Amino acid sequence: MFTDNWNELTPEQRYEARMQAWFASEANIDFVSDEARNAWRERMQMLRDAIELKKPKRVPVLPNVDLLVPHLAGLTAHDAYYEFAKLEDVWLKFNAEYDHDAVASTFAIVFPGKLYDVVDLRLVSWPGHGTGDDVHFQYNEREWMHADEYDWLINDPSDFWLRGYLPRIFGSLEPAAMLPHLTDMVEPPVSGAMFFPFSLPPVRQMLQKLLDAGEAAAEWLQACATIDAKITATGKPSYIGGFSKAPYDIIGDTLRGTRGIMLDKFRQPDKLSAAMERLVPLAIEWGRSAADMSRQPVVMLPLHKGADGFLSDADFRKFYWPTLKAVLLGLIEEGIVPWLFAEGGYNSRLEAIHDPDIPPGRMVWMFDTTDMKEAKRHLGGYQCIAGNVPGSLLIAGTPEEVDAYVKQLINDVAGDGGFMLCPGIVVNDANPACLQAMIAAGKKYGAQV
Repeated sequence: MFTDNWNELTPEQRYEARMQAWFASEANIDFVSDEARNAWRERMQMLRDAIELKKPKRVPVLPNVDLLVPHLAGLTAHDAYYEFAKLEDVWLKFNAEYDHDAVASTFAIVFPGKLYDVVDLRLVSWPGHGTGDDVHFQYNEREWMHADEYDWLINDPSDFWLRGYLPRIFGSLEPAAMLPHLTDMVEPPVSGAMFFPFSLPPVRQMLQKLLDAGEAAAEWLQACATIDAKITATGKPSYIGGFSKAPYDIIGDTLRGTRGIMLDKFRQPDKLSAAMERLVPLAIEWGRSAADMSRQPVVMLPLHKGADGFLSDADFRKFYWPTLKAVLLGLIEEGIVPWLFAEGGYNSRLEAIHDPDIPPGRMVWMFDTTDMKEAKRHLGGYQCIAGNVPGSLLIAGTPEEVDAYVKQLINDVAGDGGFMLCPGIVVNDANPACLQAMIAAGKKYGAQV
């Protein structure tokens, strides 16, 4: 909590408290110069103004990059997962050469490969472990949650995670399935039997693996935090303070999988809906706890299976939007700014997501292939929008084509504020000249609107 009387504050007061804490982080930054400090302040204000639908001094130009950073330095995805000592100079150079208005963070790109080795991660394949050395992680589509386990998830999510889901996605945690139902431990007479499984060799080995995983996680966290802090010191704010997901995506991405959730939508829709409702408070807590820790008010939600083509409009309104909306309202209630990465196209969703129950100026919609003029027509004056320079244009276009695209985009949607410029996708590869052209055009035309 930010204050002892947090529960007595209104959502607006909580929002203001989080914003003040975000801006107050200046005191903890060892800026490289007074110019860097002033640049940080100016960029912070531009970000806040855009979120609040005001017209900032200039349209903020944000990074949305991934493996592009190591690629431009001749490094591979495997290097980014394992060779942390190689990364600091690479990230500092990228952030110096490509003058976005925010940190191109390591946390979005650098993944803890050693940790994945220790826990024997099965949910995804990663560089050198199921994919090539220069291929990012890829989900392994399986039914990690069985079709008949909805009641287990609904009745006791923590127990399902501990004894059902985690032993399946982490090979080193398979012995967790041998643990007792911990909520049975309510009286002294049962304590002996409850603790007995911890004496079993597989469980003891699992506990040692968890200690080893903790050390690998600490190494990763220290490396990323050190690099990001040095970038921030050059005058670039860090703006994503946490992560959450839509309940439909939690189930469809990593529990039941795409095929599983599509079948459940027809075969057991009530169970699916009940499970998503049960996940709402957990998704809110993911974002709240992260934002509390980072002291940054923005929480990103990547949206995967709500895009055009995944669901009919009727099913989007029935299955996807209600619980996502509940998560958004819960985060906003906590003073948090949800940042929705609407991957793919949301052209058929624009009417539904302009929901009068969600207060205006309290979230950001970052669009990929959505028609930005239509997005502005539906959401202008209601929520901030961001995007959507195509990745294909940054890879195969010319600097002149990028300049023209950005000019038109800003003319179409930025005139009255509430807009941020960034690629519409997470960029793994790009023509450096095109990326520089996007930044330059954003600053040039974004200062003229």
